[in-house]
Amino acid sequence: MVAASRTASVEAFAPEHRDRVLALPLDVTDRDAVVAAVDTAVERVGRLDVVVNNAGTLSMGMVEEFTEAEARAQLEVNVFGALWVSQAVLPHLRRQGSGHLIQMSSVAALAGFPSTGLYSASKFALEGMSEALATEAAPFGVRVTIVQPGGYWTDLYTSMASTTPLDAYAPLRAELEKQWADGSVDSDPRLAAQAVLTLVDSDDPPLRLLLGSMVYDLAHDVTAQRRATWAAWEGVSRAAEHAVPAPGA
Repeated sequence: MVAASRTASVEAFAPEHRDRVLALPLDVTDRDAVVAAVDTAVERVGRLDVVVNNAGTLSMGMVEEFTEAEARAQLEVNVFGALWVSQAVLPHLRRQGSGHLIQMSSVAALAGFPSTGLYSASKFALEGMSEALATEAAPFGVRVTIVQPGGYWTDLYTSMASTTPLDAYAPLRAELEKQWADGSVDSDPRLAAQAVLTLVDSDDPPLRLLLGSMVYDLAHDVTAQRRATWAAWEGVSRAAEHAVPAPGA
């Protein structure tokens, strides 16, 4: 097993597993470093069977509040970091004619929510890229699955960044604080890990996997709302298309 992260260390694993882990320090925003780490992993362990693209950060704030640097930092890890890892592993997986790439997305890719707009943007981008990648990689025997988890007690919350609040959004923030007054009730990350193990053991893994009842129900609710809106505006949608010859033809 290979584990790569900014603070990679075998000490993070149970003692009985440490002799089976290759820990590589890695900043996924450094494309050259990602390629080098993947090449090192293949040299040391021989092949890649399952790759989990799990690096991610959370930046909280209203869309208007983000500085350019804050917005780019959010996308740099969640989008470009995942892209660099995907690009680095694909040559090895293609040559093998097999492999499974797991892209860790989020409930925030189902819809945009107040104060998580840039985080949602990064996960929507990840999913669009991953859908295309799945169709591109399939002819080579490589599978791609987008995992959409809900809340788990990881360090995502403790390490998140926040924008400088604008006074105009104080009422909305107060409303959100009321909604969150009872605190978050999240799950043990080991449940997500077990779900991923079940996923990679499957002979027919899905393109998407929802993790958690809240996410499952929300996905159905969001889809129903969108279908209702599409139906209500069907006439306008269809009227906007009428094929004509190319100008000047």
